[in-house]
Amino acid sequence: MQPRRASILFGSLTLFCLIALFLSLTVGSVDLSASQVWRSLFASDGSMEAQVLQELRVPRTVAAFITGGLLAMAGVIMQVLLRNPLADPYILGVSGGAAVAALGTMLLGLSGYWVSPAAFLGAIFSIVLVFVIAGSGRAWSVSRLLLTGVVVSAGWGAVINIMLTTTANNSVQSMLFWLMGDLSQSRLTMWHSLPLILGLGIGMWMARSLNVLSRGEMVAAALGVEVRTTRNLLYIIASLLTASAVTIAGSIGFVGLIVPHMLRLLGARDHRLLIPASLLLGGGVLVLADTVARTIIAPQQLPAGVITAIIGVPAFLVILRNSSRTS
Repeated sequence: MQPRRASILFGSLTLFCLIALFLSLTVGSVDLSASQVWRSLFASDGSMEAQVLQELRVPRTVAAFITGGLLAMAGVIMQVLLRNPLADPYILGVSGGAAVAALGTMLLGLSGYWVSPAAFLGAIFSIVLVFVIAGSGRAWSVSRLLLTGVVVSAGWGAVINIMLTTTANNSVQSMLFWLMGDLSQSRLTMWHSLPLILGLGIGMWMARSLNVLSRGEMVAAALGVEVRTTRNLLYIIASLLTASAVTIAGSIGFVGLIVPHMLRLLGARDHRLLIPASLLLGGGVLVLADTVARTIIAPQQLPAGVITAIIGVPAFLVILRNSSRTS
């Protein structure tokens, strides 16, 4: 992409993110003006506007942006590694393992602060399980890893169904919200931003390797890339990014699948541009989706994952149609 087009793209993405952040902070059950938002951000007078902004909207907006950025960057990496444009961050069963662990804590009555650590550990366990099974007895290949991920995901799905059907009614709704991707209970700490920063830094550092790997492993090896080591490292990075996203907001679909496609259609094929652009667009899209989710039927709220699915399905069909025309 030419420098001028890259500047226009990043300028547009930055503007989109700013608009999404502004709407997230001002729109809701209690609408706030721009001046009220500015005053309440730094106010300590205990006013209703300050409480709504500081305790609810700012943490939720930041959580949505971080989650969207993590999923989009993980989607970029997974699509290159699996050489499959339909690959998304959850394809290796990460969300299923996280869901089983999180729902288990809810069943034990340990919801709240215990859900996020349990979800992260469940996601890590699922990642390790997939790699162990895929590599048992032989060196794993892309197709073997992909099939193992699908099977493990199906197994987790069966466990989730058993948990839901044998659970008391008063717990089912909170479980379903978490499974569909819900930011209303997100408890954000400074550590949640660390995976986003590290993922961006490592992704930019390995952008050249991703550019070469996207052309095939044989080409990458001929150009001096240590394919196996690079591939393993990228799988670990993508899995950890996904696990971090699931820890914050549950299973939110379509962001990691759609965002990389949209940017590639706009010409951002160089991963030195694609990775930071994905962070911006993924974060902005999820912030906007969460704003719609909590305002469309206010004061009731929808899971953000429902809105991303409503947006993502037609968007993916349009992208698929345009891709078939240009191929």
